[in-house]
Amino acid sequence: MTSDEKKVLLGKVALVTGGSRGIGRAIAEAYALAGAKVFICGRDENKVTAAVEAIRHGGGDIDGISGDIGNLEDVQRIVSAALRRFGTIHVLVNNAGILGPRENIANYPPDAWDEVLRINLTSLFLMTRAVLPAMLDQGGGSIINVTSGVGRRAKARWGAYAVSKAGLESFTQVLADEVTQAGIRVNSVNPAATRTAMRAQAYPVEDPLTLPTPKEIVPVFLYLASDASAAVSGQALEARDWLKTSD
Repeated sequence: MTSDEKKVLLGKVALVTGGSRGIGRAIAEAYALAGAKVFICGRDENKVTAAVEAIRHGGGDIDGISGDIGNLEDVQRIVSAALRRFGTIHVLVNNAGILGPRENIANYPPDAWDEVLRINLTSLFLMTRAVLPAMLDQGGGSIINVTSGVGRRAKARWGAYAVSKAGLESFTQVLADEVTQAGIRVNSVNPAATRTAMRAQAYPVEDPLTLPTPKEIVPVFLYLASDASAAVSGQALEARDWLKTSD
């Protein structure tokens, strides 16, 4: 495959939340390599700056700022900055999230419950709502929501995280039904077990070398951002079905 053939996102602008590390950063890197202009956000300004500089060093057209995506003012500031920098947004990847306590519901701290839902679910609504006007104006776009297996079949001691991801699945279906006539597609992707800091936090005794890296699970995210998925919406996809085993 030639370098030109790999530029499947040429002309696209993508906004990736939680893009400074882990799966978000891998998506941002893959999108930049595929020709997209990429804007990332994350809570830690130093990590955002480091990710932007590294991807630029690799030839990517990327920018980003720090912010709290569970805060309306920060969301508006992030989206406004992306629009000023690149003019529009064709692809939104709602990736950012936190794990919260691995605790039984009976003992789950109310403050932690509120924070997990704010970051994992309310932010999904705020960010999507802020980006939709640009997509509606241009007559299309792709919204990709990063979910989890416990959002599709919950398990004990996953608490607010599982509930937030179940909410994400419902949000995906509601929005997909609302915007399909506007040419906007909305899908969710379950990365499954991946070699990330969050996975290590959830399963501290697990050998991370047994898991695929974030880079290996990006093919489905490339597909959903590209025109090849123009007819795909309201779907719950599994990244493992697209597992990248070689370059």
